[in-house]
Order: sequence, then C-alpha cells, then structure tokens
Amino acid sequence: MVALEIEVEPGEVGFDADRLRRIDRHFEDYVTTGKLPGWLVLVARQGKIAHLSTHGMRDIESGKPVESDTLFRIYSMTKPITSVAAMMLYEEGAFELTDPVSDFIPSFADMSVYTGGPARNPQTRPATEPIRIWHLLTHTAGLTYAFNYLHPLDELHRRAGFEFGMAPDLDLAACCDAWAEIPLLFDPGTRWNYSVATDVLGRVVEVASGQRLDEFFRTRVLDPLGMTDTGFQVDPADADRLASLYSADPQGKARLHPKHEQMYDTAFEPPKAPSGGGGLFSSARDYHRFQQMLLRRGELDGVRLLGGRTVDFMTRNHLPGGADLETLAMGSFSEVANAGKGFGLGFSVVDDPLAAKVLSSKGEFAWGGLASTAFWVDPAEDLTVLFLTQLMPSSTHPIRPYLHQLVYQALAD
Repeated sequence: MVALEIEVEPGEVGFDADRLRRIDRHFEDYVTTGKLPGWLVLVARQGKIAHLSTHGMRDIESGKPVESDTLFRIYSMTKPITSVAAMMLYEEGAFELTDPVSDFIPSFADMSVYTGGPARNPQTRPATEPIRIWHLLTHTAGLTYAFNYLHPLDELHRRAGFEFGMAPDLDLAACCDAWAEIPLLFDPGTRWNYSVATDVLGRVVEVASGQRLDEFFRTRVLDPLGMTDTGFQVDPADADRLASLYSADPQGKARLHPKHEQMYDTAFEPPKAPSGGGGLFSSARDYHRFQQMLLRRGELDGVRLLGGRTVDFMTRNHLPGGADLETLAMGSFSEVANAGKGFGLGFSVVDDPLAAKVLSSKGEFAWGGLASTAFWVDPAEDLTVLFLTQLMPSSTHPIRPYLHQLVYQALAD
C-alpha cells in the first residue's frame, strides 16, 4: 500500500501554513472535550496534499490512534461513487436520464402518492409522473428513509424491515420491490427528500450492466482508480485498521455505538444487498483519489472514468427551476445545510455562497456521511478537502461549517 503523506509545502500552493494549523487546534478540542473519538483531515490544492493531520483514537477502548491508513465507514459518501457508476453507463448509452426506472425495475411502475392518514391506513392517489433516473440521482423521486422519523411513510419503511440500512434477509432486487410497494411522498420531480433513491440507482446499475453492484464498483471504478481499501466489506487481514463506531450520548459525548459489536462483525461479510446509498468502507488515500478524479473532470493518472463535460453536467444544480434545497427540501435529514445549495447528479452544489453564510465558492460540490464524514471539491480554487471520523449522527456537532471557514481563511494567494 502506498503511504499517504504531505506532498507539497502549503505556501507553494497558496496556503499560509500557520493558518492551516488552526484546523488542528480547533478540532483537537473536539477530542479533548469528548465530542469526537478522533479524526483525520486532508486538504489538497493543485492535486497535491498540503495538509494532513490526525488526532484522537480510532478505538478509544483499546487506545488505538487514528492513523493515515485507518478504515472508516463512509456511509452516504458512497452515493457519489454510485452516481459516477451510473453516469459511466449513461455515457455508454445504457439509458437516458429521462427513462422511467420501471424500465429496469418493473415494480416501480404505476406508483401512488401519499395524500393523508396514518401509516396503518395511508390514503393515496396515482402519481402524475413516473420515477425517472434523474429523479434518483437528485433525490426528487418521492422516496424516503426509515430513519427520518418525520412522516408516516418513514414508519412504513421501518415496518418493511428497513429500520437502519438494508433489510437483512433481502437482496438488492427484493429491497427495491419492497420500497416500490410504499407510496411516494410527492409526485416525482416536485420536491427534494433524502432517501433510498441512490440504493435504487444501484439496482439500476446492476440491471443495466449485468453485474452485481459490488462487482461493477470493483472492476469499473475502484480497481482502475487504485482504490484498494474501498469496498462493501473489510478484509479480515485489515481488521485492526477499522475504526470503531461511536454515537453521541445525551450530553453530546462520544460513546461506543450500541450496535457496534453487531456492525463490527458484519463488516467482514459480503452484504446480501450492497448499498449504493451507504455501504462502503474506505480510507483517506482512496477517497482522496476519488476526489482528485472528480476535480480533474473524470480522469486520474491516465485512467478516465467520465468525460469532462459529464462531470460538469453532474455538478450543476438540477433542481426544478434552479431552486435551492432550502426551498425544495421537505425537512428530512441532509448531509449539508440547505440555504444557497442546489443538488446535482449525486452531489450538493453551491449556487450562492452568500446565502449559507459560510465561506465557500460557487460551483463547489460535496456530500457527507452519517458518521460525520465529509468531503468537498472546489474547482474554482483547485481544492479538495476530506474529513473522516466515526460519530453518529452527523448532525451532532457543527463540524462542516467550521471546517469550511478554517480551510478558506488559510488561503493566502
């Protein structure tokens, strides 16, 4: 394995080294006060790593520190990889973005929309629009997540066995069929709601390619990019590198997640239903390579996954009427603040840096994961940033806005 290390002096790529160290001082306090078990931060500019730091523990109980090769559950940071996989097939003519999802998953034909009533007796009407592939990519399909706990339809997902993640006894095809039996929150294309849409997209990838999602990822995305640490399971030989999973107690302190043991054991087993919405494990080196491919508009080290214009297209705001998430989202859990941000084909996209009141650039695209991980790519500044830790949920502490302001204030060119 190639070691991850700083590749350039900060000043050579426009950073003030002393100001960059403010990132470490700020987040070291998160560990000292017990908010986070430990973390890794990587900042790169012009394709070179200018800042790489770790602090705290990957496993508090055994005293093992976070190291540059620690493995993390990246949860929803899987979604951009699934979106890239789907768009690779799009480039090959496997589908059009306007194709109905039912062309690939017949159970999604003739969907109904919730109009009222409790979960035990929901009232519905026929949907006015079929779910199309672009709806899956943009979370405008009308689907939801069991863990949202905001709507009767969320409860229907829990009743179907999707309390957290995939239903344990179903393969991906069966999961999609189960979701298709649940009414939609709204007519596709009219609102935004964080959901299992990317898991459904993963099934579209399977059907369109004729490969299981994990096999498509390995042969078409991960191996070509040299992402050797990334997959839907952890090699038992790497068990010691896997960070433990923590959740916040009522005081906001990191405590071992109640289901950690169960989730640790299953980390080494191939999943029956690979989750394109949240199932990957990865390392900082691997995800950094994925970010660099995106920054370079689809190419890295001579390997091209996507055409440059496709990446440009994916990272524009595709929400109806150019609306931002603040306007169109239904209030569900999200991995970003909503003001000033639209949504592209797999990423949040900054349309108005002023609206969010956080330092950023127009055109920056990003996403995060349930265990407080986060990344962004800023083409305007030739910048990528990665933050890895293992605390659920990601809304526990304000990590991402502080990380933004601490990175951008360090730019001195």
